[in-house]
Amino acid sequence: MDVQAILAEATTILLNKKIVQVRYITDEEQQAFGWKYKAIVLQLDDDTLLVPSSDNLGNEAAALFHFNGANRDCIPTI
Repeated sequence: MDVQAILAEATTILLNKKIVQVRYITDEEQQAFGWKYKAIVLQLDDDTLLVPSSDNLGNEAAALFHFNGANRDCIPTI
């Protein structure tokens, strides 16, 4: 695994982008993924969709944790 290459790709995808929509996956998307739960979706200004997954293979929806100093919480699956 080339960590620098992965980081470079993630930087290209994420850096200087703006979140323009926040929603949960639709019933149709949930069925297409084959997931039991629905994850949050962050849509970027270039139409990229960010969807948390339980693993690298996309086997299930996952919660999205957020941190701000000592505060920690998550956006749960539904």
